Amino acid sequence: MNLRRILPIAVGAAVVIAVGAYVMFGEQAKQEQKSRRSRQASDQAAPVLIANAKTADVPVYFDAVGTIKALNTVTVTAQVTGQIVKIGFREGQDVPAGFVLAEIDPRTYQAQYDQSVSKKAQDEATLANARIDLDRYNKLVIANSGSKQQADTQKALVAQLEAQVKGDQAAIDNAQTMLSYTKITAPIEGRTGIRLIDEGNVVQTGNSTGIVVITQIKPISVLFNLPQQQYPQVSKAFAQGAVPVDAVSGDNRIVLDHGQLKVIDNQMDQTTGTIRMKAEFPNADLSLWPGQFVNIRLLAATLKQAIVVPTASVQRGPGGAFVFVVGEDSTVAVRPVTVTQQDDTTAVLATGLKTDERVVTSGFTRLAAGTRVAVQTSDAAPQPNAAPSDAAQDPDAAKRERRRKRDAENPDGKKRDTSDNPDGKKRNRPEKAPDAKQ
Repeated sequence: MNLRRILPIAVGAAVVIAVGAYVMFGEQAKQEQKSRRSRQASDQAAPVLIANAKTADVPVYFDAVGTIKALNTVTVTAQVTGQIVKIGFREGQDVPAGFVLAEIDPRTYQAQYDQSVSKKAQDEATLANARIDLDRYNKLVIANSGSKQQADTQKALVAQLEAQVKGDQAAIDNAQTMLSYTKITAPIEGRTGIRLIDEGNVVQTGNSTGIVVITQIKPISVLFNLPQQQYPQVSKAFAQGAVPVDAVSGDNRIVLDHGQLKVIDNQMDQTTGTIRMKAEFPNADLSLWPGQFVNIRLLAATLKQAIVVPTASVQRGPGGAFVFVVGEDSTVAVRPVTVTQQDDTTAVLATGLKTDERVVTSGFTRLAAGTRVAVQTSDAAPQPNAAPSDAAQDPDAAKRERRRKRDAENPDGKKRDTSDNPDGKKRNRPEKAPDAKQ
């Protein structure tokens, strides 16, 4: 074979072998570098936020949706027949009990009253004359100058006239009552609604339409239902004393008024499995209005000296709820806990933790039992047992410390892999291909 033909083939094969070796060793170096960085990251402490478990008195609230109802509602109607000659209220006016709302023409009833008074005066005069005659006849009987029968008859007449005078007084009282009905007054304190009749109209007894509707809104009541499972706890609290109830706005941010539970219904609603309750509120600023829907928050009990932690620290797993507890050696342990109740911010634990134990509230991604952690800052409570670090006292201290270590490890000033940072933060640096000569 000619040497000129063999030489190009040999050169081409050598180039292919060199390129293959470069690619193969380059990929291997990349994998080793990634593996080394992964090991360095796993050895690095996981940054977390923590909070201390606290002891506190925790209120137990039951929530419901209630309907506001006026404490008393009265439809004012006429009790006598006649023409309305005056309307004495404004629509929407707050009126006290006894306020004159309207007046009916009183002339007919005034005449009846005067007639009854005159009739009584007439009968009283007749009675007085009969008593004088009775006294005269009794004296004649004593002197044996008169008939005893005539005296007895006169005595019966006096008794008859006395009864007639009493009847006249009853007629006067009735006429006076009917006359008083011509002034229609408010039976309760409250606010008037829209007027249902105008001046000049004739009203009659038994008319269900009425003149106006008065509602008592100070105080005011709220009706709401609670599940039957919550009834025993509410009933126990109700038997021990006043049970506070709050009326809360729709976004649960503003407490509209503070009241008390007044009534627990005497039976359960079998169709819904709930029991109806009634609370009463002062409603001094009229923040509650009849017919309005409002959120109800009933204080059923208070848990004394309970262990509380931030809700964010409670995790859920196949075995139930648990928390990551940070030990003195800065490693975490998985601790099962029993959650009594929780809301958006606080969880109450019955078992699993003690006061002042530190729990992780953020940074769960790399955590497992035994993982070393680096506590950053607590977002829930100050850590009285942890001494303030130099970095916390001086923000530039950590930078100076890292620079000092880097200069000590790299005296020649060449760039090195700095993925393993003392502060535990990852730096995203582009990976460089290994040198082919290596």
